[in-house]
Amino acid sequence: MQIILKDLVKKYGDLVAVDVPHLEIPTGQVVGLVGNNGAGKTTLLRLVLDLVQATKGHVLLGGERVDKTTDWKSHTGSYLDEGFLIDFLNAEEYFSFVGKAYGLSLQEIEEAESRYAKLFTEEVLGTGKLIRDLSAGNRKKVGLLAALLVKPSVLVLDEPFANLDPTSQYVLQQILAEMSKETNATIFVSSHDLGHVTDACERILLMNQGRIERDELISEQTLKELERFFSRSVAV
Repeated sequence: MQIILKDLVKKYGDLVAVDVPHLEIPTGQVVGLVGNNGAGKTTLLRLVLDLVQATKGHVLLGGERVDKTTDWKSHTGSYLDEGFLIDFLNAEEYFSFVGKAYGLSLQEIEEAESRYAKLFTEEVLGTGKLIRDLSAGNRKKVGLLAALLVKPSVLVLDEPFANLDPTSQYVLQQILAEMSKETNATIFVSSHDLGHVTDACERILLMNQGRIERDELISEQTLKELERFFSRSVAV
């Protein structure tokens, strides 16, 4: 499913958090969004998911404005932060709640749990632990799996590699690659981890002060160029 941003602006008072005149992400592309804290990455993702109201412009998912219809929600998966979780449930209870919201059967929910079980350790599934009692990394894994339950046409993730152990980071990269190949999902990922995002994505958007400063396909030089960009402000 295609994502299109048109004349998209979000202001908080006099602060321009996002200013993107035009951006198109074609169906099936895996796109990474990078930038320093305060660059506007999370606000941009929240605009895509209609979690905040744009000051100007709009977002289209599959040709539909996200602020004018809710049809797109049935085939969109997302995880931005722990505010998405219901932390007084255990993992299985939460997956059941999310799955039912998407109209999935118990069998479909259990199949998804099995499909992505490699992302988890023995500390999550089958333990009965409440989400609030899990480590930050395991809470992240619960949120990620919930976003994948519906086999979404659009997947939006904010800092998915943060707090994950190295093995889980590698597994997540594999899951995203398999998902893109098998379902042709459009995947939009924001991350501070330049190495993982360049490995997982085929296109990179570099955001600075609310604007997209660079937009290019991944090449062998991408990681080095990004490292040079972010090292410019480091005092020697």
